[in-house]
Amino acid sequence: MASLDAVFSAYESRVAELEARAATNPFARGIAWVDGEFVPLHQARVPLLDQGFLHCDLTYDAPAVWDGRFFRLDDHISRLEASCAKLRLRLPIPREDMKRLLVEMISRSEMRDALAQMMVTRGIIDTRQMTSDKAVNNLYMFAKPYVWAMRRDVQQTTGGSAVVARTVRRVPPGAMDPTVKNLQWGDLVRGMFEAQDRGATYALLTDGDGNLTEGPGFNVVLVDGGVIYTPDRGCLMGVTRDSVLRVAKGLGLEMRCEFVPVDMAYRCDELFICTTAGGVMPITTLDGQAVAGGEIGPVTKSIMDEYWAMHYDDTHTLEVKY
Repeated sequence: MASLDAVFSAYESRVAELEARAATNPFARGIAWVDGEFVPLHQARVPLLDQGFLHCDLTYDAPAVWDGRFFRLDDHISRLEASCAKLRLRLPIPREDMKRLLVEMISRSEMRDALAQMMVTRGIIDTRQMTSDKAVNNLYMFAKPYVWAMRRDVQQTTGGSAVVARTVRRVPPGAMDPTVKNLQWGDLVRGMFEAQDRGATYALLTDGDGNLTEGPGFNVVLVDGGVIYTPDRGCLMGVTRDSVLRVAKGLGLEMRCEFVPVDMAYRCDELFICTTAGGVMPITTLDGQAVAGGEIGPVTKSIMDEYWAMHYDDTHTLEVKY
């Protein structure tokens, strides 16, 4: 199993190769599928009257491609289907056609490391007619070079800084179902600005009842006494978090998905966040104070290594033919 340094070094080489191809491939810096056509990402347009744009009436999912392999693509599509069902949306095309198109997008772009997105919107229909069976839901898809939620050159190896948000809490499940992946980030953006104002990068939002939920686009995981804890309320059931659970099980660690009180974050042995855009990301400073000495803990390191190793396992990946 390669070290993280080796993983990042190989990634840098692939980025350089892609940049060299950008001069001749119009899709190298991003590709979109809109209205049945492939277009360069920067040229993609959506209808102004689509309810997805007007009222954020949509759901989406975002699988990653790493070194020419989609990672857990079927799981992302399954979650998208589940989200559509909860919002009374329908996938406009069969899932196998969606998979084929996503693979073709990556193949055409020649990107070996990418973040793809598939978005299902209510479509162009007046809000007062949403109950009509005549509504045609829209599907938009795109892929762009891989996105890092945490800087790989520094923070991935030293740890990032976070705060527990004080001025905003996560929208409660009774108002918005957090298990439906969505783009209504009002509370999350407020949390991001608070973190910035307090000299940190990441915000951990609470449920208003003294428990942790999630942050802007990531799940929260704590290690305490050799046991892994992660919130089960007010957060997305993350595919990356599920990968962490699988890795933890393989390492013989216990993982509990339950209410996680805020005070546990201040006394835990290790703290990390996880998302498709960046993987397992250690947090070594919380509210300006070092987390367990300010070093990346051994459990986090082991999970990081195993997580990236999963990206080369045929069980979890789909290879793209370029």
